[in-house]
Amino acid sequence: MTAYAVRHGGSRQLAGTGTLLRFALRRDRLMIPVWIAVNALMVLSMPGTLEGLYGTPAERAGLVRQMETNSSLRAMVGPVFGDSLGALTAWRVGIYAGALAAVLSLLVVVRHTRDEEESGRQELVASGTVGRRASLTAALLAAAVANAVLALLVTAGLAGQGGAGALALGLGIAGVGMVFATAAAIVAQLTESARLARGLTAAVLGTAFVLRAAGDSATDDGSSVLTWVSPLGWLENLRPYAGERWWVLALLAGAVVLQGAVAYALAGRRDLGMSFLPTRPGPASGRLGTASALAWRLQRGGLLGWSIGFLLAGVVYGGMTEGAADLVGDNDNARRIVERMGGQSGLTDAFLASMIGMLGLVAALWIVASVLRLHGEETSGRAEPVLANAVGRLRWAAGHLVIAFGGAALIMLLAGLGFAVGYGRQTGPVLAACLVQLPAVWVVGGVAVLLHGVLPRAAVAAWGVAGAVLLIGWVGPALDVPRAVLDVSPFGHLPKLPGGSMEWGPVAVLTGVAVVLVAGGLAGLRRRDMST
Repeated sequence: MTAYAVRHGGSRQLAGTGTLLRFALRRDRLMIPVWIAVNALMVLSMPGTLEGLYGTPAERAGLVRQMETNSSLRAMVGPVFGDSLGALTAWRVGIYAGALAAVLSLLVVVRHTRDEEESGRQELVASGTVGRRASLTAALLAAAVANAVLALLVTAGLAGQGGAGALALGLGIAGVGMVFATAAAIVAQLTESARLARGLTAAVLGTAFVLRAAGDSATDDGSSVLTWVSPLGWLENLRPYAGERWWVLALLAGAVVLQGAVAYALAGRRDLGMSFLPTRPGPASGRLGTASALAWRLQRGGLLGWSIGFLLAGVVYGGMTEGAADLVGDNDNARRIVERMGGQSGLTDAFLASMIGMLGLVAALWIVASVLRLHGEETSGRAEPVLANAVGRLRWAAGHLVIAFGGAALIMLLAGLGFAVGYGRQTGPVLAACLVQLPAVWVVGGVAVLLHGVLPRAAVAAWGVAGAVLLIGWVGPALDVPRAVLDVSPFGHLPKLPGGSMEWGPVAVLTGVAVVLVAGGLAGLRRRDMST
């Protein structure tokens, strides 16, 4: 990519890259470490967990045989290529680690390219001694640094299982991250909206996951054409700890180089702030008569995407419930972990409860992103013209918060409907289990509101809170961490439905906590100065 830039203007095209890179890493000094820590801990904790679940070679061989005939679980986590702890670790978390690396990468690239242009800050930066492609280069280098650190942690942490396999898995995860970093760099040139750029790149990632899942459900060796179309399929076909296919890394590297070259070419052919895809004209006069209507227009696309994703996830997880129960039914350790995540009930109910709980954790990411849209509107200066009219701060904020908190209820309801369709039973209990996640989701959203209202410069720390909750919920039960640690997360206090008994006390307390946090955030917003 650098060679391409040099041929089209020399080092002047990259002037200031180092300064912009340091600035990008400083701005992301919280977000990047949290995402890396969550991803690395998820991977590095898996060998110990698997050893506790399948302690003998015979048990691990039995798992491999079961996976060969369980197409629903292959769609979820991919085929397994070996029965060593390293191979099982790559099978169990490799795809998800790659997806998390992809999400971090696209967020970093869009934030330091299209976000900067949309806010007007890039125009100020460009007025100095900064090359035309310095911003894009710095964004890609920031993503590369994040992925390199992740690869180093994975390689070092799994080296005890075998150096070659650890290196292959670390490079594969980082490679997937960089594929989507360069994909985000292309999309950032095509659209004027950072929100749309993130959404489109996330849609590409979702498509890659669906293609890989469809291919893996059809074959048990990753040989489907659909699997090979997806970068996530390349990661699984790298086969860490199972006769590594090092040449697959060339596919990842080739995609990074090709997409990077396209992004650089596009960046050199457009004016600052412009895009290749025309922006659709706004609505006719009168259609956006209120601040709430404006908030709906700004957030409706994101809500639609999350709604579709949760509905499909519910269908998929519901459809694999019986297969998952068959897989762990004969393993006492696996049964205990699933029951610890889903409560002490029947295994099928425990599995449903654990999967619904996982979607609840993901819904916390939606509510943080939606609440922080307030922060983005304020820091970009777009909120000022709205508030200059007869619109109070609370009315302006309320429009976004209704979508954030109501949207969380909508996506969990759709997830419940998806589970009901996929599983075909217990429609009422499953819907109740999905909706009971809302108080905990709202608490996380309330923290984001409080940070934005009282400490706006620290509002981005809400992502750290969501990441910590995600880490505790995903990794904590598998590591058998103390109950006191699990209770740090609001999700640790929810009743385990379906199968368990409904406890209204914790639900009421969490709802009350969410109300207090939101009220505190709105009180702070009303009294403080607006960001400039």
